[in-house]
Amino acid sequence: MKRKTIYGLLALILPILAGASAAQVIAPEKLKEVYVSLNYIKGVPMLIKTLIAAAALAFPAGLYAGQAPAKDWTIMVFLNGKNNLEGAALKDMNEMEAVGSSDRVNIVTELGRMAGYSSADGDWKGARRYLVKKDADGKKISSPILWSQEKTDMGDYTHLAEFGKWAKAAYPAKKYMLIVWNHGKGWEKYDGSGAKGISDDYETGNHITTQQLALALQEMGGADLYASDACLMQMAEVAYEIKDHAGYILGSEETEPADGYSYDKFLAALSAAPELAPEQLGRAVVDSFYEHYQGSDERYYTQSLLKASALPGLVKAADGFAAALVSAGERDVIKGAIYDAQWFAAPDSKDLWHFAGLVSARTKSPAVAAAGRALQDYITKDLVVYTRNSIHSGDSRGIAVFIPSAYNYAYERLAWAHASGWDEFLYWYSRQPLTLSL
Repeated sequence: MKRKTIYGLLALILPILAGASAAQVIAPEKLKEVYVSLNYIKGVPMLIKTLIAAAALAFPAGLYAGQAPAKDWTIMVFLNGKNNLEGAALKDMNEMEAVGSSDRVNIVTELGRMAGYSSADGDWKGARRYLVKKDADGKKISSPILWSQEKTDMGDYTHLAEFGKWAKAAYPAKKYMLIVWNHGKGWEKYDGSGAKGISDDYETGNHITTQQLALALQEMGGADLYASDACLMQMAEVAYEIKDHAGYILGSEETEPADGYSYDKFLAALSAAPELAPEQLGRAVVDSFYEHYQGSDERYYTQSLLKASALPGLVKAADGFAAALVSAGERDVIKGAIYDAQWFAAPDSKDLWHFAGLVSARTKSPAVAAAGRALQDYITKDLVVYTRNSIHSGDSRGIAVFIPSAYNYAYERLAWAHASGWDEFLYWYSRQPLTLSL
């Protein structure tokens, strides 16, 4: 028997005898190839042939060669650059390569591109999946390509779900973080301006709605830490929709600058301390985001970390506040607070803590004041774990809510609307005439 063949057999059989599955050692189709080739080599015991044949047949295709034991973290980044943010997507991919995967952290991405925007890095089109490896070239992606496809709809939530399932199967870990990277518009599906949900694919014209984002997370088995590296996504409506499928939720109440997250900074922190818990990693993302834009020309930036398990309590606190508002009927107080509350690039999105505080300070109703203060306390003490904002967004406290000038019936389809009385409050406020104080 040839020495190379003997070494190959030992590399295959010894891990199996030690308790590892054959699929973790070599792909099933390769097992079959080895078995066939062994028929032409004299001196190979039948027992070895049988073991290899059994392994080849026992493990289904789709499991991955070289699959290592679970690491501490797998960071999954869905980089939808199939739009006018393509150049920024390439930049962020290179930021990830400044750190790269390690023996305890996997960084895996799907990067999509299309014609008409950036021509950098070979001007290739379509979508590719990478295991991010460290390199020093900040202008060229050198990580190995694991998968590629010419036509992919990154505005289809089922594709996001498939990416997550693939990443978990190929790169198992004790903890998972999912980042959806792209444009964002909070809960709204479409408002006529061209901004829609999250993950706009300009090539297909599709995007992922709030409800579909929850479905994608559910199908992939959730994440310990979920992040929207996108504008305007840290809203009660979005967070409540995905609460059952994430331990912690990162996002911005305001629009994000084009640079988005500082991947090199927070991934370096994780690489240095891979034992970080989800909350600690979330704090590192918030800090790196804030520190990147502090001192820059950017005037408005926010980032916060929410505890998903606290969202049912937010419903209770918001319901008490909404019911008190309707009962007191102080529509002029509500109108003034809406006008003055911290607002964002989407004008119907207001900081919930600030709105409640303004109403509490102006109301003549003790019940409204008490309910408003209780809501504020719940937001700062239970829901929002950590938040850092620019000085111009100083009244942001980490969670926005929809307060429109006109009622939107699509709102009623959200899990937040089903669970809370916020939609009833909005309907009451938008349908009744104002009482003027003379």
